[in-house]
Amino acid sequence: MTTLEPAAGPTTDRQAARERVAGLLQSYGAAIVLVILLVVGAVGFPTFATPGNFSNILTQSSFLLIVGAGMTFVILTGGIDLSVGSVFALGGVLAAYGSTFGLLGALVFPLVVCGAIGALQGFLIAHAGMAPFIVTLAGLLGVRGLVLATTDGGSTTPLITDPVVVALGQGEVLGIHWPVFIAVVVIVVGSVLLARTRGGQSIYAVGGSESASTLMGLPVARVKFTVYVVSGVCAGLAGALNAAYSSSGVPTVGVGLELNAISAVVIGGTLLVGGRGNLIGTVAGVLLLSVIQNLINQVGTLSSSVQAVVSGAFLAIVVIIQTVLSRTQRL
Repeated sequence: MTTLEPAAGPTTDRQAARERVAGLLQSYGAAIVLVILLVVGAVGFPTFATPGNFSNILTQSSFLLIVGAGMTFVILTGGIDLSVGSVFALGGVLAAYGSTFGLLGALVFPLVVCGAIGALQGFLIAHAGMAPFIVTLAGLLGVRGLVLATTDGGSTTPLITDPVVVALGQGEVLGIHWPVFIAVVVIVVGSVLLARTRGGQSIYAVGGSESASTLMGLPVARVKFTVYVVSGVCAGLAGALNAAYSSSGVPTVGVGLELNAISAVVIGGTLLVGGRGNLIGTVAGVLLLSVIQNLINQVGTLSSSVQAVVSGAFLAIVVIIQTVLSRTQRL
């Protein structure tokens, strides 16, 4: 006896349509809001839509964008990295010290050390089975202590006098600073790795279901280890570029940067539980945060505490919307 499958009716079609709309909003919602804010800013503030202001937004966004790229890799696996703010500061200090050996020293020194810190954290998480939150929280505190120890408790700010290193941060092409171009390269390379390589697909698989990935024979421990190395290298690179931009390795920078990076990644549509997201969304999230901050500065009458409340409320709204959209897609 043949069993007939029930025909898809209007209800099924409507549900499928809702799921598609929810998926699109989750993936591109930040970009849509960004466009709206750009229009509002251009109409409401004469000094907003100027080449100089846009160049400033892009430059300030570039450092967070590089850190956010590494954070995206981590969160896609369902992990978290709270140490990136401290590693960012360490990268800047090491770049300043390394600049006495020229551009190569200013880049290689922080990248190797910060990558090693990421590797240590990745080993503890992937192979020792420790919780990412605890390991990277310890990294946040420990690396910040290392930064202070290498700068006499934060009282010494190593300067960068090498003109080539300074040009890496302050040099411009068509009014755009070099860190912006480097951030674009990081995003392009990262996007290709995630979308076009077996390793990138393994990252999504581990974030989607670690147990299923293990049954499929994927190298779960290696994947988790690698993403923390990537995060450490990205934070160190961003710190080195920031030091080149400011001509000094300021030991107190990066406080709270980890929260901004996580916020940008989440706003960009990457799920905190892992398995879904992309670097293009992170770009939109970073630019959105930067534009909001710039618009607040355009107003010029809001205190720093009010600015923090506005930013926090915006993030809470985004997380709530993401949760609703995720449930809609699962229905």
